[in-house]
Amino acid sequence: MARATGPDSFTARWRKALHRVRIAVRKSGVDYFRGDGSDWIALAGLLLTVPVITCATLLAPTWCAPAALVLPIVAGGLLLRPANLLGLYAAAATALIVESVELGPYTAGADRVTPGTVLVVAACGLFGLLIAQFRARVGVPWRRGGTMLFDLRERIRVQSALPRLPRGWHREMALRPAGGQSFSGDFVVAARTGGGRTLEIVLTDVSGKGMDAGSRALLLSGAFGGLLGSLPPHAFLPAANGYLLRQDWDEGFATAIHLVLDLDSGDYQLLSAGHPPALQLHAGSGRWHEQNAEGPLLGVYDGAEFHPAKGSLAPGDVLMLFTDGLVETSERDISEGIDRLTGEADRYVATGFDGAAWHLIEAVAKDVNDDRALLLIRREA
Repeated sequence: MARATGPDSFTARWRKALHRVRIAVRKSGVDYFRGDGSDWIALAGLLLTVPVITCATLLAPTWCAPAALVLPIVAGGLLLRPANLLGLYAAAATALIVESVELGPYTAGADRVTPGTVLVVAACGLFGLLIAQFRARVGVPWRRGGTMLFDLRERIRVQSALPRLPRGWHREMALRPAGGQSFSGDFVVAARTGGGRTLEIVLTDVSGKGMDAGSRALLLSGAFGGLLGSLPPHAFLPAANGYLLRQDWDEGFATAIHLVLDLDSGDYQLLSAGHPPALQLHAGSGRWHEQNAEGPLLGVYDGAEFHPAKGSLAPGDVLMLFTDGLVETSERDISEGIDRLTGEADRYVATGFDGAAWHLIEAVAKDVNDDRALLLIRREA
């Protein structure tokens, strides 16, 4: 029995050890690609490329120039931590010295290590070190940086999605960040409250534009999404104003318009915080009318009051909400922009405004270097 137990226990221990090694390798690989693991694998790989490039340069300098050493240096700036990056730079400097000695002085002919080659390699090394220090200070590895930005963009897009409406209602929204970027200072939060009978939408324009306002817009969209539906409609903007004041940002103001629409009757309330007016198309007359609600900017002073404007959407009516980037530029004031917007919108009366939001932004403010957002609510006839 003792002889039979020995081999069994040895095999069991060997399998357990192999399992632990496999788990450790898998975990280190996952951590590395997530950006949480050590960079020694990347360092070892890049250190091996330096002598390979050096040998190729010595054997065929015409095809592999001495400046090819910038390749591992650039890769190191993206992959390595600053301390390990210096070790790679030392290896690259040693390789340049070896190439210079073996190939001879640069005055002897082409394909030598010239002062320009040294300057190019040194400049790439400097930029790589600055990038590595920035990544180390931020704490976001390059492998996760792009993924994190993509995730933030998708979260903003999901939070801005409008809920489904019952039959008889049509809604659509278009948002265009400044400069064709992925992040915008304009955002929408929406929810159906009151057992699904009421539609609440908040369109917000954060001060700034594009990437500069994107981080603040993400923070505010999460906060506003939590407030919406958790408070009575008349208490939303005062709570949002208090939240913005507590952030104590240098550029901390924002405009917002809050729509509270009864989906059964079509009656609505608009509460505005320094936002451009809403536009309502009355199907009976075929004319657009401004709906102005009074209220100061968010984040300016405490105790602000917001007075609602009331209206009703009859069958065939359209309500349009938008940000100032759509109607106001340095060359024209907001009234001219609104006239142009309503003139373009009249073309979609016959088609029921299907797909009109995106086309209106293209027609009215295609080349405007500002964030633009447009929201359409139509009660079908």
